[in-house]
Amino acid sequence: MRVLFSTTPAHGHLLPLLPLARAFGERGDDVAVVTAGVFGPVLAPEGIELLSAGPTMHVLLAEAGRRTGADPTTPLPETVAELFGGAAIDLAAAETLTAAGRWRPDLLVSEIHDYVGPLVAATLDVPVATLALGPAHPPEYAASIAAVADRRYADRGLTRRSAAWLLDTCPAALQPMGWQAPPERMPLRPEAHRQPWDELPELAPAGRARRARPRVLVSFGTEFSSPQLLSPILRALSAADVDLLVTLGFTASAADFDVDHERVTFAGFTPLDRLLRGVDLVITHGGAGTTLGALAAGIPLAVVPQGADHFIQADRVVASGAGLALLPGTATPEAVTEAATTVLTEPAFRASAQVIAAQIAALPTPADVAAELAAATLKRALLN
Repeated sequence: MRVLFSTTPAHGHLLPLLPLARAFGERGDDVAVVTAGVFGPVLAPEGIELLSAGPTMHVLLAEAGRRTGADPTTPLPETVAELFGGAAIDLAAAETLTAAGRWRPDLLVSEIHDYVGPLVAATLDVPVATLALGPAHPPEYAASIAAVADRRYADRGLTRRSAAWLLDTCPAALQPMGWQAPPERMPLRPEAHRQPWDELPELAPAGRARRARPRVLVSFGTEFSSPQLLSPILRALSAADVDLLVTLGFTASAADFDVDHERVTFAGFTPLDRLLRGVDLVITHGGAGTTLGALAAGIPLAVVPQGADHFIQADRVVASGAGLALLPGTATPEAVTEAATTVLTEPAFRASAQVIAAQIAALPTPADVAAELAAATLKRALLN
């Protein structure tokens, strides 16, 4: 079978697709990912073919910002809709359709924010499985994106189809109150990003031996970890009795941070699975991948949301008892340090995180889901 994965061109959207892509590859299926060409270095070591199509995320953000006159990472229905339902289709659909048409998939798997892949699937008449990256979004967000996207589909003589399968990586404890599983739901165990060949030892912390103090991972993803934002927080945290491991974005270096470098260890782009080894607390912006990866390991969180869907993850972490959140206007360096200390010292947070970890561990593996999707796709083809 030929399985094509389609994603918004951002690490936080692509990486959660990789465990399932690997599982299809291990079955002997042909696997490719269609997205911006900058992700070649991520996919090449995996042995996954890249179909280069569409612009980078920075281009999409700039275009959506130009159209709306607002910061496109602001979590408002109209800004989110223009980014994913408008600019992404307008700037990426033609190249994506050409690349996918040449590759000729039997099944298309798209992450939930990607409306380009389903447009391609509608054009090529292939079924779609949509992978949800975290807790269910408020209905008004999905409705706003769909309304903008549907006009693009109609311009091409297409009708947007519902996904045949919703691949849900979110455990029940993180879903909003009153949530009901849709009939097309197919649970899927999320995995922190890893490299299967990685046998390197865990990253050594600065200062004293790791187990002498709690170890705290500070990770604000690839887009939100600016030195201006993090340096004051890191200075406050480094005065506490913890060892700090901090991830860098793609534009900063360790030297850009105004901190005591004897107390802080910086890491460039590193698989989250490796970063989490030996960690007692994760302080994060609330990206879905980081949040689910930490909770899958039973690690509690302090969430400092910055935009996009971060506020959804922050809300669910607090509601589940697995951590604390500091909303804009409250996230002073002192408040972040106090929250970190509270989560580290009160056992209830770790206990709740471990309950969620058990729920995640009970979800079907990517290999299980790949086999189920392959059988369902074949059955669908025979019936048609």
